[in-house]
Amino acid sequence: MTAKEKQTEIIKAYLKPTLKQFGYQTSGQTWWKDKGDFFTLINLQNFSWNSNDSVDFCFNIGIAVKATMTDKTRKKPTVHDLNIYLREGFYLPDDRQEYKYKNKTGYTLTDKMNMDDFKNEMKSDFENHIIPFLDKLNSLQDCLDNFGQIEFWGQNLKKVIQENYLSVV
Repeated sequence: MTAKEKQTEIIKAYLKPTLKQFGYQTSGQTWWKDKGDFFTLINLQNFSWNSNDSVDFCFNIGIAVKATMTDKTRKKPTVHDLNIYLREGFYLPDDRQEYKYKNKTGYTLTDKMNMDDFKNEMKSDFENHIIPFLDKLNSLQDCLDNFGQIEFWGQNLKKVIQENYLSVV
């Protein structure tokens, strides 16, 4: 099995059903969950240097405030709608930043890797860290509390809320 085939299988067998179980909708390699004034969003990004033998990818994760979305029906956000745009590493503790399948850039799958082992590592990242973090974001105030102190992104979120006269109760 090529590395790309392994990635496709992990998305199909683990990522899509797991995120669906946690209330996420999907389109392609983007998953989102409606939180009222905003969406939480997870987007898988592949890198251009990928080959059959090795696939590198990361996740762009954050929130998309509905008032600033390109799609005015506000039903389906894209990665371009993100007001907070952080890679998976932000959501992971120090001991999960780099390991056998993860480096500073993101995740690496090769045609030689054990898929079950990779899936278990990704499961740990998503189910122990990323999803619980996103699940606790239930209001714009929660978003400010969790992202407000982050350089650039915190200021951007505060500006979006103020310019769109959104309530943060």
